[in-house]
This record gives sequence, C-alpha cells and structure tokens, in this order.
Amino acid sequence: MLNVGAMEEGVVLDHITAGKAMTIYKDLKLDQLDCAVAIITNASSKKMGKKDILKVECRPEDIDLDVLGFYDSSITVNIIENGEITKRPLKQPKKIVNIIKCKNPRCITSIEQELDHVFVLTDEVHKVYRCRYCEEAYHGRRNK
Repeated sequence: MLNVGAMEEGVVLDHITAGKAMTIYKDLKLDQLDCAVAIITNASSKKMGKKDILKVECRPEDIDLDVLGFYDSSITVNIIENGEITKRPLKQPKKIVNIIKCKNPRCITSIEQELDHVFVLTDEVHKVYRCRYCEEAYHGRRNK
C-alpha cells in the first residue's frame, strides 16, 4: 500500500478518471508552482475501479479549480488548511481560457497567435462549449 504523508495546507484532487492526472497537472500549471506535488495514477477504487489522485502542497488560491469542472465535475476537491479538510463542490465553469483551442481555420485565433482561446458554456445539459469569437463547438477532443 502506497502512503503519502499528511499536509497542513494544500489541495487533494481525488476521483480523477484514470489516466487524466497528467493532463490536469499541465492545465492547472502545477509545474510552474514552487510546491510539492504527488501524482498517483491507477489507484484502486471501489467506486471507479481505477482512479488518479493529485496531492498538491500549496495555498489553495494558487490553483485555478474552475478548470477541473470542465474535465469532470465529479472530481472530489479536498482543501486542507491548518490540517482541517473541507470538501469543495465543483461545477462546470461558464468560461474556460486557453484550455482547449478552436479548430476553425477561419477563426481569429488562428490568425492572431497571441489571442486567448476563450470558450463559453452554451449548453449545460450536453456540456457544449463554443468559441467566443466564431462560435465553433468543442466536440470533446483535446487539441493541445
């Protein structure tokens, strides 16, 4: 059994779909933070079979947790402050920036390289995001 020590302050992301931890690690820009990060992949789970876990020893405000709702709003977010654990519910973000890229070759983001790729949630039920500039729909495939 793997044992990763306790923290006084940080964030534990649990119930991540197996194989998605590294994508989340990159999109949360955890490599740019000066903190300890434990990545556990393919951990056994009664609920999911296999799951990934990210344990980040930093201030909770250093992480953009809204990004997680884009991937899966069922990820469990445990905020640890002064050794106390608080669960934070996730919801789908209304807007995501530079997480996915517009595939429309006529979109302004294809021409203006410095322009942020902004997608807005247009259908909460079907989890449809559309490009803010050309309204191209995101079809669930990462293109980064």
